[in-house]
Amino acid sequence: MSTRMEEATVAATGAEEEEVAVQARWRSPYERVARMASGNAVVVFSASGCCMCHVVKQLLLGLGVGPTVYELDQEKNGGEIQAVLCYLIYGAGGTSTSEAAVVPAVFVGGKLLGGVEKVMSSHISGSLVPLLKQAGALWL
Repeated sequence: MSTRMEEATVAATGAEEEEVAVQARWRSPYERVARMASGNAVVVFSASGCCMCHVVKQLLLGLGVGPTVYELDQEKNGGEIQAVLCYLIYGAGGTSTSEAAVVPAVFVGGKLLGGVEKVMSSHISGSLVPLLKQAGALWL
């Protein structure tokens, strides 16, 4: 009888350890950004007082896209998220100056499109709307 109880306890402990490991994996800043970026067809990482972020959000809304917006200055771990975005945009050579320039960061279909320059150039060249349609953000 005690052997069965011990086996059940070991099995439960193993399952709990696995759950903790899964949670720890999702808690890493990079994994958190990847999960957030793939949570909607269009995701914008922004700062609430940033005028370029406002421009990007207004452009997307004007096109009929309802992006998920994360205001990093209001997020609990906004600094960590900003550091990950800096790495994704600038690579290992990113600096604290670069970190200030990571917003807006726009993801379409879970993939990094870029900042305000890339979004605007894509819009002007006519490639933004097809990209948004392909991601399922537009049905026109």
